[in-house]
Amino acid sequence: MSLKLEDKKKLTSEWFQDLQNQMINSFESLDTKKFEKKSWERPGGGGGTMAVMKGDVFEKVGVNISVVHGKFTNEFKKKIPGTESSADFWAAGISVVAHMKNPKIAAAHFNTRFIATEKSWFGGGCDLTPAIPEDEETQSFHSGLEKTCNSSSYDYQKWKKECDEYFYLKHRKEPRGVGGIFFDYLNEDKFDNEFDFIKNLGLYFKNFVHDNVERKKDSPYSEEDMSKLMHKRSRYVEFNLLYDRGTLFGLKTDGNVDAILMSMPPRAEWN
Repeated sequence: MSLKLEDKKKLTSEWFQDLQNQMINSFESLDTKKFEKKSWERPGGGGGTMAVMKGDVFEKVGVNISVVHGKFTNEFKKKIPGTESSADFWAAGISVVAHMKNPKIAAAHFNTRFIATEKSWFGGGCDLTPAIPEDEETQSFHSGLEKTCNSSSYDYQKWKKECDEYFYLKHRKEPRGVGGIFFDYLNEDKFDNEFDFIKNLGLYFKNFVHDNVERKKDSPYSEEDMSKLMHKRSRYVEFNLLYDRGTLFGLKTDGNVDAILMSMPPRAEWN
């Protein structure tokens, strides 16, 4: 028997909470600081929890979750499936952005979400944005993503291509980073397989970031390396403000502004 929508909402929101706790524990084990949590409520319905750490290894890392509901504006609902006869929506998700102090370690981004209108679907992905690309880091990340996709019979190459196209700064004519995967509107009427994939992707990202940071956190770097980091962060800011769907979705649905802009790096430079 297929699950009812309310059961799917319960399962997904509980998983995002569980994954937030796992991410926090994993990242704190690498640093000397602790996450600070702050809960917020959305005026139109629901809310979430911000968790941010500014440490000695992670210059800034946020692990945010939210469960919100309400009505889309008439303008915004035209862009969302399943809103032909109703503007009602429900959305739960987790978003992670990690900016490192060491410029040799790539910034890492991850999010997964479950959205319900008159239809329901999963979306999300993850990617790396190195200031100083390293073959081992990039190849290991993509190899793990391919295995994770294959284990649930999803097309890694298709989602990799979508990620490359999505995380592209059109005005600069350059990619934001070295890519990853990106997917949206995932609903093949195989909820168990889809949900297993969402969980496996979250666990893969958590473990990759932990192992990658542990491997590289003591790597030596120069002032020139720091300049490259500040430059790459400026591109990160430009993408998130101009193109990022999660940022636009949050702002269009009256989400918490601080949580939405958590992804911004603590420092950046435009030369």
